[in-house]
Amino acid sequence: MVNRTRRVLLVVLDSVGIGELPDAADYGDAGAATIQHTADAVGGLKIPNLEALGLGRVAPISGVRAVDTPLGWCGKLAAQSPGKDTTTGHWEMAGIILDKPFSVYPDGFPPEIVDPFVAATGRGILANKAASGTVILEELGAEHLSSGKWILYTSADSVFQLAAHEDLVPIEELYEACRIARELLDEHRVGRVIARPFIGEVGSFTRTYNRHDFSMKPSAPTVLTRLEEAGLPVVGVGKIHDIFAGEGVTRSVSTSGNADGLVKTEELLGDVDQGLIFVNLVDFDMLFGHRRNPEGYARALEAFDAFLPRLQAGLKDDDLLLLTADHGCDPSYIKHTDHTREYVPLLAWSPALERGGDLDTGASFACVAASVAEALGLDWTGPGESIFEKLPLRAIDRD
Repeated sequence: MVNRTRRVLLVVLDSVGIGELPDAADYGDAGAATIQHTADAVGGLKIPNLEALGLGRVAPISGVRAVDTPLGWCGKLAAQSPGKDTTTGHWEMAGIILDKPFSVYPDGFPPEIVDPFVAATGRGILANKAASGTVILEELGAEHLSSGKWILYTSADSVFQLAAHEDLVPIEELYEACRIARELLDEHRVGRVIARPFIGEVGSFTRTYNRHDFSMKPSAPTVLTRLEEAGLPVVGVGKIHDIFAGEGVTRSVSTSGNADGLVKTEELLGDVDQGLIFVNLVDFDMLFGHRRNPEGYARALEAFDAFLPRLQAGLKDDDLLLLTADHGCDPSYIKHTDHTREYVPLLAWSPALERGGDLDTGASFACVAASVAEALGLDWTGPGESIFEKLPLRAIDRD
């Protein structure tokens, strides 16, 4: 195997969608457009570095110019898998296109799931319904503290979410309960079990970054496992390890939000000399998208944009930067507080890039897997069409 590039830095701006997919109405998401509506809500975004890479050429965004000569290659990707959740989006960009969605339980989990879970964990449950994570704490946090019961809830996604106050339930007990649920739920095709610890007093509960996701193992080999088999490092930053149940991730770096994740990614660029650095920045989704806070979402985008030159400065001529997302979560969407079914942007840049340009719309997120594989010199027989050969990179002197 001969490396085409030394490293790929793949950054997922969690939930930063860029307009409704043709089937969005089937998911209750007609008209959703995360970036565009965020920009409209604040009178225009100030993201000059993403603008320079060509983001404004992908879709009209208030405050973002469609520059004539982009510094990067810019386009968007369509989701081919059914669903609009984190696991589906990340698995597809890693090379797994699902033929059926994960199971969802909008009316709560049935007794065949709940009863053995309660018996195994020794605590009863509250709620067992679809709910907003912050609202359910306001509704049942006090009762949880007095009863000791788990707060169990779900959403439009395939998630079994378990909330517990850190002063009442030790973190490791919460994690162990989630491991028990994970074993029970594999046969039911539930994508993720999520530990949702929180702190604070009644009326001012706050969820913490001790959140932990317990995902199903990928149903097929991914580009991550192929890279690992080829002896290349795959470093997951943020919840990447959790999303892939550790499969193909050779090193994991935990984070406490976007700012911490970006600093740790910058440090990794000085430490990891080859392979894939795969980053998830969760705050867009967790703090602002689901909470329908377009102002906070906009500030998070602008903060990422301000940091972006530091990541670019850490890349060398034989490195490749890919920026994308896993789904939408339109913070202005009022019909629900769940993810939204959208295209996602794809921006590609390297210090060796001779010129920028426009990419065709990718038929699936698996374009990312194919591009990572080709960039790192890996034979890839999975789905997706690589963009790597389209990038005009100048010859690199490796001596």
